[in-house]
Amino acid sequence: MLIDTHTHLNAEQFEEDLEEVIDRAKLAGVSTMVVVGFDRATITKAIELADTYEFIYATIGWHPVDAIDMTDADLNWIEELAAHPKVVALGEMGLDYYWDKSPKEIQKEVFRKQIALAKKVKLPIVIHNRDATADIVDILMEEKASEVGGIMHCFTGSKEIAKQCIDMNFYISFGGPVTFKNAKQPKEVAAEIPLERLLIETDCPYLTPHPFRGKRNEPSYVKLVAEQIAELKGVAFEELAQKTSDNARRLFDIK
Repeated sequence: MLIDTHTHLNAEQFEEDLEEVIDRAKLAGVSTMVVVGFDRATITKAIELADTYEFIYATIGWHPVDAIDMTDADLNWIEELAAHPKVVALGEMGLDYYWDKSPKEIQKEVFRKQIALAKKVKLPIVIHNRDATADIVDILMEEKASEVGGIMHCFTGSKEIAKQCIDMNFYISFGGPVTFKNAKQPKEVAAEIPLERLLIETDCPYLTPHPFRGKRNEPSYVKLVAEQIAELKGVAFEELAQKTSDNARRLFDIK
């Protein structure tokens, strides 16, 4: 059975056919899905989904693109919700230097505050990184994020950065891009990550794997990610599925 560790089933793209999407995921062997909330609206919806479905869990945090909008009240609210029995991590959080809505210094401040909160509530963290690898690694080290560990979500970095993150108690998660025909570096990195530190995800409705690239992504497609990584590592699909699911349950403390 597969675990999709990063979905946005709380996105408007799934409003019309969520039940069908969930049914297809189950048919594909996806036993558990984690829904990510990253602002007021999506956090609320993530909690609702976790309350509604036994096999759905939630992570809650504040996205770096919207860091400029986060208030102390928002952070306090996230802290309160962190006690919910189906909230398994904080995030997605991190840095995003591609979009310029939130100044870098504000992004860094909000990132540091969320790491501190994660240490306080003893939950792992989910890292969003876009064009900000060096600063993210520095902040994770400075804030001693290894105390809680977490996930490098949709990892696209080098083998060297992956090793640094693993040494800081993070798992490396791959999504649809590892299946792209031109994805040389992600394939090389995925082939070398120890099975004990691997996770899989879709980031649906975004980053749809080959051969459905360009269409809406959904949790059933996490099987394509697992198949690709199993092939790259030269292991059986069943072993890859078992290991990544065990890793997710261990990280998220899912019994």
